[in-house]
Amino acid sequence: MKKLLFLVSLLVSNFQSYSQVSPEEVEYIQSIFGMEKRAAVKEMLSLNANADAFWKLYDDYEVERKDLGRDRIKLLEKYAENYDGMSNEDIDGLIKESMDLSLKTDKLINKYYKKVKTEVGSVPAAQFYQLEHYLLSEIRAAILGEMELIESVRQ
Repeated sequence: MKKLLFLVSLLVSNFQSYSQVSPEEVEYIQSIFGMEKRAAVKEMLSLNANADAFWKLYDDYEVERKDLGRDRIKLLEKYAENYDGMSNEDIDGLIKESMDLSLKTDKLINKYYKKVKTEVGSVPAAQFYQLEHYLLSEIRAAILGEMELIESVRQ
């Protein structure tokens, strides 16, 4: 789990420079994060007879989660690139996009909680839910901790 949180901090530190990250870099970071995350999930979840069913669902979940992750990275880049010259409308648009991504992420976790519960059971589903929300909270806190607070719009 410590390695996973280290990767999160590494990812966040890449955005401190406010430089654009190439799609290849995003894919590379996501693949490393995904491998470490998978190892942490394997270690922390109580999987018995239906482990194969869980991993099939988990892999499907990760594909959808990575798509949302790429969208979040694009939003962070947009924020960083336009930070000094944002209008009220720009700020409002970024916040609305961020809220939309948060809702989509929560819906995705809820969708897969239900699938895991049906296929594997309540305990692994609850553990999946808790772990995903824990990691999501850590990532969000790390990102917000590194971002500059939006200042008044310069007129």
